[in-house]
Amino acid sequence: MQFTITKAVFAALALGSAVHALPQAQPSPTPNSAVPAAPAAAEDQSQLFRDLFTAPTAIKRFQRLLTQGQTLFTGETLRKLIVFDFNGAVPAAGSKGGATKAATIETFPILTDLGISTTLGFLEPCGINTPHVHPRATEFLTLVEGANLKFGYVLENGLVKPGENPEVAGYLNQYQGTVFAQGSIHYQFNDNCENAVFVAVLNSEDPGTNQVAQGFFALNAQVVNATLGFPKSIDGKNIEEFRKLIPANLAQDMDVCLAKCNKTY
Repeated sequence: MQFTITKAVFAALALGSAVHALPQAQPSPTPNSAVPAAPAAAEDQSQLFRDLFTAPTAIKRFQRLLTQGQTLFTGETLRKLIVFDFNGAVPAAGSKGGATKAATIETFPILTDLGISTTLGFLEPCGINTPHVHPRATEFLTLVEGANLKFGYVLENGLVKPGENPEVAGYLNQYQGTVFAQGSIHYQFNDNCENAVFVAVLNSEDPGTNQVAQGFFALNAQVVNATLGFPKSIDGKNIEEFRKLIPANLAQDMDVCLAKCNKTY
């Protein structure tokens, strides 16, 4: 089966499933006489980031996050500041297909100015990480569990001559990886009846994510209609209906895969 990014977009339109990367819980300190007090649980995160962004040096940033009075936090207080837990990724309510959890500057502040972030994706059988773009980062994705994880991406205009297929597509088996260039539209599809887990490393602590279908259908209905050129199928009268059907992130689709795995939509 040839799986193109166009099919992935319109498969996503037919489904109402979604997950988001979940924020990491803030530490619950237990100060004692020998250990400095941890940051208050109710600390204003915006103030934390103001301090981190305005620190004159890298060591001042680490001091702001990891010490009190230049005395290092210890034990579980320190561990929660320097260890990110990818366990417990939970899909959004009503979603199918899997879940992701990301360590970014927002969920793991120690990444500030380090130029790196990581996302773990947990794809169920026939799960799709629908087409999306990272506007500020290149991604290197490695499959650590599963097999035959299909992927595809489209680079900027001009790779091939007009009318030719521009999708660069392939598949990964366990411990194989691939790269998605910054700004490219890309997806992953677990065309398999077992779960798949991937690790995606990005060269920015704030890579950003823009889902292609959601972004496109959020545009002016007349513009969407004119761009698609399908006035008999999609027009300004039913754009709102289509918007309601677009999943936020991960979707489950592909009739062939669902049938093969004895799964029903």
